[in-house]
Amino acid sequence: MKLIVGLGNPGAKYAQNRHNIGHMAVDRIAADHGFAPWRSRFQGEIAEGRLGDTRVTLLKPGTFMNLSGQSVGEAMRYLKLTPEDVIVLHDELDLAPGRIRLKMAGGHAGHNGLRSIHQHIGENYRRLRLGIGHPGHKDRVAAYVLSDFAKAEGDALDDLLRGISDGAAALAAGDDARFTNAVAARLNPARNSGTKRPGKPSETAPKPQQPPSGSTEPQSVTDKLRALAARFR
Repeated sequence: MKLIVGLGNPGAKYAQNRHNIGHMAVDRIAADHGFAPWRSRFQGEIAEGRLGDTRVTLLKPGTFMNLSGQSVGEAMRYLKLTPEDVIVLHDELDLAPGRIRLKMAGGHAGHNGLRSIHQHIGENYRRLRLGIGHPGHKDRVAAYVLSDFAKAEGDALDDLLRGISDGAAALAAGDDARFTNAVAARLNPARNSGTKRPGKPSETAPKPQQPPSGSTEPQSVTDKLRALAARFR
């Protein structure tokens, strides 16, 4: 069994925040893969189901971000799992929007949710870092992560979440290459389809041959008339 955790803050006020992209991702996985309805458990909400051959419990901690470890630790211990069985999906300032990185263990890089999880289960868990970009200055970070995704980002965000859902079985199975390929196929469909974008008409159609200067007839007709005139000279 795997415990897949999507980090975020609870409540409708935060639902579309950049900080809540982890919640959004596990919501999409649950909806697309026929998981049981969400129910309250482990200081949060869980949904149970299967991804491929792997039994999975999805978890959205109901605590605020900086207390996420309480929910994750309780769920992990009850389900008799080890930190290596836990996969945490979270926002990542140091990656451009739409970029992802899988990582095993390591530091929390100042992320309050990961810092709390470190305190409760240690650092030896897997994490899927979901890029949201950086506002450009550290003083703007708090407001930025608690702001909603812009409407202009909607299509790209939806493609990313669909890609994560497409590759969810591979993620649970630990097949990182297959997972990242599934995400890439959603984000770059033209590049992965094997089709070539058609060129402009000027690039694909041959240019018609122009008649000689001073002539308004096709070249073949002009040649025939000249040959006929030569016979009566």
